[in-house]
Amino acid sequence: MHSKEKALFCASQVLDKKTINVRILDVRNLSSLTDFLVLASGGSDRQVQAAADAVQQELKKQHDTRPLGIEGMKEGRWVLIDYGDVMVHVFHEPTRQYYDLDGLWSDAEEVPLPEDVSPAAQELP
Repeated sequence: MHSKEKALFCASQVLDKKTINVRILDVRNLSSLTDFLVLASGGSDRQVQAAADAVQQELKKQHDTRPLGIEGMKEGRWVLIDYGDVMVHVFHEPTRQYYDLDGLWSDAEEVPLPEDVSPAAQELP
């Protein structure tokens, strides 16, 4: 599975858990740490945990891919799942606003999400 396909797959998994403001950022020209960042927000700690869990479970089940590391699952405020070429960040919305990774990576090119994703689901309330 190529990096971009993996990022799109991860985005689809967090969207299935009704996260909002899902973005995929192509950071290949900006970072040597990873190729793509997937950013998503949940409305509660439990939703953040469920979305992060869905990503890791489905990548393992469907593509036999396991993360290099996972941080923050117990707290559910900001879960980072590191797949090397793709890093998935699932935030509780206030935590996302505080750390502002969107602003930090504002020079990154955004990868469009598949057309079957409802635009309304992508916007903050």
